[in-house]
Amino acid sequence: MRSHFLAGKARSSPHALEVLDKYSGELVERVALATPEAIRAGIEAASQSREPMRRLAGHERASILGRAVEGLSARRSELVRVLVREAGKPVRFAAGEVDRALETFRISARVALEAPGGLLPLGSSPANSGYRGSYMRVPVGVCGFITPFNFPLNLVAHKVAPAIAAGCPFVLKPASHTPISALILGEVLADCGLPVGAFSVLPARGADAEAIATDSRVAKLSFTGSDEIGWMLRRRAGKKRVTLELGGNAAAVVDETADLADAARRIAFGGYYQAGQSCISVQRVIVVEEVYEAFRERLVEEVSGVVSGDPALDDVTVGPLIAEAEALRVDRWVESARSAGARVLVGGERQGAVVPPTLLEDVPAGEPVLEEEAFGPVVCLVRVRDFDAALTEANRTRFGLQAGVFTRDLHRAHRAWDELEVGAVIIGDVPSWRADVMPYGGVKDSGQGREGPASAVEEMTELRLMVIRDPDRS
Repeated sequence: MRSHFLAGKARSSPHALEVLDKYSGELVERVALATPEAIRAGIEAASQSREPMRRLAGHERASILGRAVEGLSARRSELVRVLVREAGKPVRFAAGEVDRALETFRISARVALEAPGGLLPLGSSPANSGYRGSYMRVPVGVCGFITPFNFPLNLVAHKVAPAIAAGCPFVLKPASHTPISALILGEVLADCGLPVGAFSVLPARGADAEAIATDSRVAKLSFTGSDEIGWMLRRRAGKKRVTLELGGNAAAVVDETADLADAARRIAFGGYYQAGQSCISVQRVIVVEEVYEAFRERLVEEVSGVVSGDPALDDVTVGPLIAEAEALRVDRWVESARSAGARVLVGGERQGAVVPPTLLEDVPAGEPVLEEEAFGPVVCLVRVRDFDAALTEANRTRFGLQAGVFTRDLHRAHRAWDELEVGAVIIGDVPSWRADVMPYGGVKDSGQGREGPASAVEEMTELRLMVIRDPDRS
């Protein structure tokens, strides 16, 4: 049984969590399951580590992050294999995730060296004469992290690496479906020179990890997952700072100026990579009337070529969903839309947890596959009158994470940026595009706060001002 990490030390548990291969259903490994007492002990250890973490100089934090990069790099092949099995992630996306996690740690190491702060000009009033202001950012203290199954290494990295860069100890609860990659990261961090008790990686049942959200010793909660659970945790978090990265229903707009062949290729990727299990996976493709039929033909051809099946095979884009229950749910949503009058342009029979790439059109309003977050390999085509109608349709959702706009009209690009109610507008590409350096997050039911190393460090630190009076000038 693989150990979990409590206060930076490998620990066993009388309870085990079984991790299954998401394609074959076979047992991958048993990992130590943390109890509520272990969660509270991790929080206490992190609390005791606040001062040693705070005192680490920027170069020391950067060095720790650099050693983590070396340790993860040495285990790259192992991590790729683990992601294929525990997450059902196609091998090329698994390799990409490991490389992105390494980049997230590298960026965080650079951020650790920047020591944000500066001078505050106070010359706005004669009453301020003789006063000088300076400010710096200081760590908030203990951070609690809850992470999802779909990017079980890189989304962990997006919380853990900035915490180290900021000087914050932390307790992490990885997703129960996919804890192994996070535990490997724990094994690496144990050899990186962090202060005693500075981190815990504790796979646990959701109810058993309640203290991460409710314990007053945790100063900052960062959660990535469903909007229902995220907003519930926000209500229970009390006075602590909270960052929520929640669901999405991402739209890609295609207008008559777009390169239709390029848009079809990119949407066939953005709607189906790793079985659509991404908060920014393309779910709605909103196409202006003038090019709708020509674009539909191109998209059908592209989607028909997307390969599903065993994630260990190099040419597979759509592997299994995280559980067969999720595949059954997606099947029900597709059947509900079809019964209500939608046309299935591309699709097929579900095989266990694998849902084939599915493309729908004429989905009636109110159908879950159009209105909610599908989190599966299903895309809905929507026909609209013109570009302005496309923007209106894109905003017709309770989510607001990212949107893609395929246009070659500069003025329309700026109008989309002005009008779309999302955290980011991606021009000329799918909403699924993300660089790990960028501020990332959403509005409306998609969450609050931003990730990306620099943004996360800002959310894990507080502004502290110093004002000095010169009595000879005041």
